[in-house]
Amino acid sequence: MRPLTISAFLIPIALIVCAAAKEESLAELKSRVERARPEDRPPLYMQIAHEQLRNADKLYTEGQIEQARAALDDIVTYSEKARASASQTKKHLKNVEIAVRKISEKLRDIKRTLAFEDQPPVDQAVKRLEDIRTALLQEMFAKEKK
Repeated sequence: MRPLTISAFLIPIALIVCAAAKEESLAELKSRVERARPEDRPPLYMQIAHEQLRNADKLYTEGQIEQARAALDDIVTYSEKARASASQTKKHLKNVEIAVRKISEKLRDIKRTLAFEDQPPVDQAVKRLEDIRTALLQEMFAKEKK
């Protein structure tokens, strides 16, 4: 039988600490993004949008429609901020486009579970996200003028 070393105990503890550090609250993320360098902002904005997507899904499931709509507004707002920041710095364009596409797909799935009268705000959010994606794709594939 092999004796346990200190590293056998430290590795699981380190993994737990890393996982806890990654799960920042929404308020912490929002304050961190304002302090971040411009080229580091797009992934942070998309992280906020993903967190709000989870919140919106949970809130719709719980029947808290107004709070879910506020989360939808945040999703669109932070996706737009990510697009603007990525366009300005010319970094993370592709990653932002992919993330916005996935969020849009998830919102379409959520919409299918909602009552008819609760669907229009989700439709509007999806349309706005598709506009963001279109702008990103046009920028990514625009021909350079010489």
